[in-house]
Parts: sequence; structure tokens; C-alpha cells
Amino acid sequence: MANEDQFKKVISHAKEYGYVFQSSEIYDGLSAVYDYAQNGVELKNNIRNYWWKAMVQMHENIVGIDAAIFMHPTTWKASGHVDAFNDPLIDNKDSKKRYRADVLVEDYCAKIEAKIEKEVKKATKRFGDAFDKAQFLQTNPRVLGYQEKIDSILSRLGKSLENEDLADVKNLIEELEIADPLTGSKNWTDVKQFNLMFGTKLGASAENAMDLYLRPETAQGIFVNYLNVQKSSRLKIPFGIAQTGKAFRNEIVARQFIFRMREFEQMEMQFFIKPGTQKEWFEHWKEHRLKWHLSLGLGEDNYRYHDHEKLAHYADAATDIEFRFPFGFKELEGIHSRTDFDLKQHEEYSGKKLQYFDPESNEHYTPYVLETSIGLDRMFLAVFSNSLVEETLPNNTTRTVLKLPAVLAPTKAAVLPLVKKDGLPDIAKKIVEDLKWDFNVIYDEKDAVGRRYRRQDAAGTPFCITVDHDSLDDNSVTLRHRDTMEQSRVKIEDLSTIINNEVSVKNWLKG
Repeated sequence: MANEDQFKKVISHAKEYGYVFQSSEIYDGLSAVYDYAQNGVELKNNIRNYWWKAMVQMHENIVGIDAAIFMHPTTWKASGHVDAFNDPLIDNKDSKKRYRADVLVEDYCAKIEAKIEKEVKKATKRFGDAFDKAQFLQTNPRVLGYQEKIDSILSRLGKSLENEDLADVKNLIEELEIADPLTGSKNWTDVKQFNLMFGTKLGASAENAMDLYLRPETAQGIFVNYLNVQKSSRLKIPFGIAQTGKAFRNEIVARQFIFRMREFEQMEMQFFIKPGTQKEWFEHWKEHRLKWHLSLGLGEDNYRYHDHEKLAHYADAATDIEFRFPFGFKELEGIHSRTDFDLKQHEEYSGKKLQYFDPESNEHYTPYVLETSIGLDRMFLAVFSNSLVEETLPNNTTRTVLKLPAVLAPTKAAVLPLVKKDGLPDIAKKIVEDLKWDFNVIYDEKDAVGRRYRRQDAAGTPFCITVDHDSLDDNSVTLRHRDTMEQSRVKIEDLSTIINNEVSVKNWLKG
């Protein structure tokens, strides 16, 4: 219940402080579609930039593209999306609500995981500093029983989905006595497959219009441009192509705020490699991508790997980096070894050769692909939900603070004149004018300075710069740190350097 309450606070705070709004809210909204508000768009851009710099700018053999959302419809035939891009859906006969069958089972397992967490918390309290969490998870009989049940359920689900045995998926739901979350009813229909692509048309008249799809993923834009990029950039294997952009899926159950939406943004990189080297590259990118996540300081315990029980027919390895959201561990990023399926499919359907000539071995071959794919909206939610905390202060008052990583914070500093007179606003506005060339900063003169501090804490601003009467004489200001609330007196000319040391991408990525 505490986690549910926390998640409600996350959603409420996102609206109140200008991060995320329900789309078309004045018309009662559009289900599972959201707008990023004035602070949200800045945080989203900063996350995207942090990923892009790490993935493209820091790698000489990775370049970026921006492929169109509309693609020739045969693209999706070749990729398998027309015939096989489905989710298993199930309806409850009493509530008339529709659910993803696999998500119902996964949520059931998440409740068992919550029991494991409860056991860990009890043991931590009992043993204190002597508690060894890893040993406890490996030896405690009750925890082992819970984990064995989870593994058994997910293994069966994976095999049933892989074999398209939808009857067994229903049987599993019934055996586990999974109920409709809204009504408690266990009266389920059979499980059916549901294609997730949005269809549209291209053409001036209905008679001559071509059937198109809104892309359900960004990866295919990279694959069809692979040869053009390779030849124009003269890149040698191994090399990667990165892209960020919108994708669209007609999700059966789009829920959990921005975690699962119908319109979302991906950050993907397809790494083209020589056949036979995929295992080492898979391990490399698993480690490299987790290191990127950890650089943001959200807590190592909040991440874990989850190897896929069910592999796509073209893959020879797949794992997820999962994050501990308020509603449990869920996928944040996927690392997939896709073999040569994608390029060979597009070769077959287009009739064009997409092979690579290796000058070292003097041979032609179809490259294998190693993919890293992260949802930008999910990354936004991971950062935002993890950063929102309520603190009890030494004087027994509380404050709500959004402890966003400073490198990602929408506004880096708020400049506050202590009073709206005596020339203090003039100095404050001059500081804003100087800093805004390098940082996103704001000017705030409304309310008592203590209230302004609290407002900026809740908005996630790392620094508050207060101009007082002493500033008129010593050319210094009071610099307040959001996370510690510590204050120090600094020279105005030193502000830019101090802020940059805390918010620069270089300092965060280099760690």
C-alpha cells in the first residue's frame, strides 16, 4: 500500500510542478497519452542528451541518424510485425475489462517478490549491521521457496508464449487463481492474440491510398539505412548506429502513468558485428549500459539483470536491465543479440544486397546485430520517481524534495533577491543574464526566501543563489545546495565554475 501511495504522489507531483500533464485534459484526457510540461520537456531533453553523448559522442565507431516515422509498408512485413507483433489479451466476463495475459501473471509474481522484500526487511531489522543480504537470499528456506515459485511460473509462461499455447496461458491464470484487479472476478475468456500496430493511409484519395503503419519501434529505420550509413561514413565493422524517436503501439492495457503508453520515445543503438563475436559483444554492452545507469547515482540496489526465458525466434541472447519502480522491478532497457535476422529479412524482401565486405578477411558477410534499447519515458519515470522524497528535518518539520541528478535537472539554479528593493533585484537579474548562456536558470522574487527555497526543492532545482544587502558591498552571494541545504558565501564571478562542476555531463559520466 505504501508503494501505491508513493506512486500516487509521483503522479500528483509531476502535474503540480509542471513535469507531466494528461493529454487533452480539458476534454477529459486521452487514455495512456501524456504531454511533457515546461519542466518535463527539459528533464526529458537532458536525459536524451545524456544518453546521446555517452552513446554517440563518446564512441568513434557509433553515429546517429533520425529516420522518418513513416516507412514503406513492406518494411513491417519483412520485420515480422505484420504477422507476429501481437500481445496475448484476455477479457474478464464480469467487469468487461481487457488485460494482457502475460502482465497479469507477471503482476502475480511481483506480489511474491514483495514478500521476499518483506522477509529481507525483517531480517535487516533483526540482524542490523551483521546482515548479509546476498547470503540470506541464497539460504533462507522461505525466500528460496518464493523464488522457486516465481521461476516456475515465469518459465511456464515463457514456454507457453513461445509455443503459442494460449490455452495453457489461460490455464496458468486459472490455476494461480488470478482475479480481475478491479472486481475480484475470476471469470475469464480465452486468451487471444492482438496486433499492436496503428494503421493509417498515405494518398490524396481513398481509392489510391497506400496502407501504412505508425512505426512500432525505431530499430527498422536503422536497419534499412545500414548500408547507406556504412558507405557514406566508411565505417568498418564493428560499428553502431544510434537513434532516438517516437514509436507507437496500440497497447491493450496502457497503464502505470508514463511507464506504458501508446505514444512513446525510444533511445536505441544497433551495433553491427562480425558473426561469431556476438557473445563477447553481448557481455560488453550489458556491462557498459549498466555502468551508464549507475553513473546517475540512483542506487545500485535499484537495478538488476533479468535474462529472458522466452527468446525471440531470431535472437540467441537477451536480457533486460530492470529498475525498481514504485510498482516493483520492471524492464527499463533491453540488450538483445539479434543475429543476422534483420538484415537478411530486408535483403529478401527488398531484393537488395545488404552485406559487408571485410577488407581484413577479404570476404562478404551479413553482419550480426547487438541491440541496446531503452524507453526514454521509462527512464524519465525511473529518475523522477526515485528522486521524489519527503524528509523530516532536525526541527521536526518536513520538506518535499525532488533530488534529481543535477546533470539532468531542468533548472540548474534559481536566483533570488532577498527583498524586491534596494537594488537587489538588479544584481539578481544581472546574474541570471550572465548564467543563462551556459545553464537554464530562473529568477524568483515572490514570497519569503524560505518559501522560495522549499518551492525550488520540490521542483528539483539543485542550487539557489540569494542576493542580499551584503552583496552590494562584497560582490558575493549565498549559494544553497538543494540536497544538503548547506549554504556558503561565494563570489559572483565563481558561480559559473561552481555550478558547472556539479552539472556537467563530463563529470557525471567520468564519475
